Amino acid sequence: MKHATEIAQVEMHPLMQQRRDVLNALFVRSHAARGKFARLTGLAAPDKKVRFQVRTVGNAYHIVDLVTGKTKAFRFNYQVALNVAIAFEKQANRPAEGVH
Repeated sequence: MKHATEIAQVEMHPLMQQRRDVLNALFVRSHAARGKFARLTGLAAPDKKVRFQVRTVGNAYHIVDLVTGKTKAFRFNYQVALNVAIAFEKQANRPAEGVH
């Protein structure tokens, strides 16, 4: 079995690349629409984005740290994974002890 560094980079299938391009374009339009809606309703956009995200990977739910891009934990139940992500979020937002 080859080591991960020995595996050559393979180009993405054209249909998959096309799908990614379409999804990226939809994301940009969705982001613009959300901003426009916030301005029209007088709502402020949230100041801080979430740090931890729950992603489905196979039969598990990975809790991914969006700052590092690494999986911090995983669970096999979505609600439990969501609770863990919320706990990680609260822990990350808590100020360091002794610092005021």
